[in-house]
Amino acid sequence: MSATQERRSLLGRRTVVVAVGAAGAAAALTACGGSDSSEGSDTVQEPGNGGESKGEGKGEGGEVLAAASDIPEGGGVVFAEQKVVVTQPRPGEFKAFSSTCTHQGCAVKDVSAGTITCPCHNSTFDAATGSPTGGPATQPLPAREITVEGDAIRLA
Repeated sequence: MSATQERRSLLGRRTVVVAVGAAGAAAALTACGGSDSSEGSDTVQEPGNGGESKGEGKGEGGEVLAAASDIPEGGGVVFAEQKVVVTQPRPGEFKAFSSTCTHQGCAVKDVSAGTITCPCHNSTFDAATGSPTGGPATQPLPAREITVEGDAIRLA
């Protein structure tokens, strides 16, 4: 094999190795990204779905997120725009946490059976405390302040 042929062969091999590495990195980054799919989104609500129209509900105690009756017992609702998840672990007891997963910052999407779930890597959190119950997340969801006034749940 001549020197020119050997150089072309090396360039070809290097190109293939670089291309495969780039494709692998792109696949890994895509797997770690968020999802626009509707899977688990049945608990995500836009602001104002608690019975008040947009622009209203900013009385004492902050913006109305929902009516207490809209938060299922043992479950919860994710409010994407406010980046908060409101849960009702026991009848009449309401908790709120950041909806940003502490693992890599994805938004949690589902709350059921006392568990908040992040769809990106399946981290799970206790709906009563925000503590992680399954990895890869190791830090709890930060608590958010809410108030319950009559049937209205408001951001504090």
